[in-house]
Amino acid sequence: MPDKMRIAAEQALDLARKAGVQDVWVKVDRSRDVTHEYRDGKLEKVKDATSRSLSIDLYVDGRYASHSTTDLREQTLSGFITNAVVLTRALQADPWRKITPPELFRGRTDKDLQIMDPAIRDLDSARRLAWCEELDERVRGDKRLISASCGLYDGNSRTLSLSSNGFEGEQTGTSIWMGADLTYRDQGDRRASGSFYPGARQLADMPSAKDIARECLERVRQRLGVVKGPSLKGRMVVDARAAGRLISSLVKPATARAFQQQRSFWSGEIGEKLFSEKLSLVDDPLLLRGLGSRLYDGEGIAARPITLVDRGVVKNIYVDTYYGRKLKMAPTTAGSSNLLVKPGKQSLKNLLQAAEEGVYVTSWLGGNADNTTGEFSLGLRGHMIRKGRIAEPVGEMNVTGNLQELFTNLVSVGNDPWRYSNLRSPSMLFDGVSFSGA
Repeated sequence: MPDKMRIAAEQALDLARKAGVQDVWVKVDRSRDVTHEYRDGKLEKVKDATSRSLSIDLYVDGRYASHSTTDLREQTLSGFITNAVVLTRALQADPWRKITPPELFRGRTDKDLQIMDPAIRDLDSARRLAWCEELDERVRGDKRLISASCGLYDGNSRTLSLSSNGFEGEQTGTSIWMGADLTYRDQGDRRASGSFYPGARQLADMPSAKDIARECLERVRQRLGVVKGPSLKGRMVVDARAAGRLISSLVKPATARAFQQQRSFWSGEIGEKLFSEKLSLVDDPLLLRGLGSRLYDGEGIAARPITLVDRGVVKNIYVDTYYGRKLKMAPTTAGSSNLLVKPGKQSLKNLLQAAEEGVYVTSWLGGNADNTTGEFSLGLRGHMIRKGRIAEPVGEMNVTGNLQELFTNLVSVGNDPWRYSNLRSPSMLFDGVSFSGA
């Protein structure tokens, strides 16, 4: 059977060359996404969508532009490429914008990253519905329940890339997510909510519907009787499932683009100790079954693990080819894959005991962080910590401060990395954190 994706990619490459383009990068994507949702005991939504697209990066007489289309037919590609070349020629020249040097393609592994699972790809509707029905049934029955939303989301994708300077790569993958979101009636007119949506590349790595329901019920029941949290300055334990938000905000400005635009509080700190020695970060695109795993990045750079922070010392940042040229920095990778926080040896229970008094954060509600200064403010949900134990649930609280200072005051890291994300962070204990509440 003809490979329509490859045929379209080769045709686009050939048409661009004939139109006088010096360098070309073509990417063809195909993806299927399936959704099943239950709400309050009834099937509410079923969606099965397959999409495909072709994007092409053109390097014409020192000018660059990226164009895309969803029409991959040969008779329409010619007109699409012709128009794309005309539009690209009309742009300003940019001497920094060049196609990825072929030496960066070398060293690419052929390792099976186990991100494609036929068991997910070949799921049928009957099994999807059975899981949703079981999950819905298991989270219902409590008289305090106001609403229950359950969902199953799975998909598979294939990406094929070709370039005029010899790059050729193909990546396929699957993913599945399943969970529930519950709302309970609390005291008076108050409501409590809780959710749990784990995801994985392989079906075998997913919890059962029974375990997902149990976790979701536990989370919503922990929120019953919530009170307004106090204003204080003290210790903060962040649960593994919430710690990723802090790490994401911390790493966001660790890019060559942010450095070049002087919008990063990491700027000028490579080789310097910027954070607590308890913090070590590695970006690992070759992690087996990782949600962010890949053989190469969007620029074709061969995947390899990169240490960003080693015991508090900044070792690397994300450097793409464009901003790498501007800063005269060697490219590392164009963007993050699986970001791994090196775990410690302490359990969450140990971290809570070490905190003695403070706040235990289980999730975040909105907020923002400034990439240039590191200043941040986040709403939180969690519990008070009293005598080293989880106490009453609290809300209507904010934590504010500076990310660099916060991670300088990182006291301890747990042994429980959150596995259902491409950002695998364990629980964390911080000191000297400012909270505003009642």
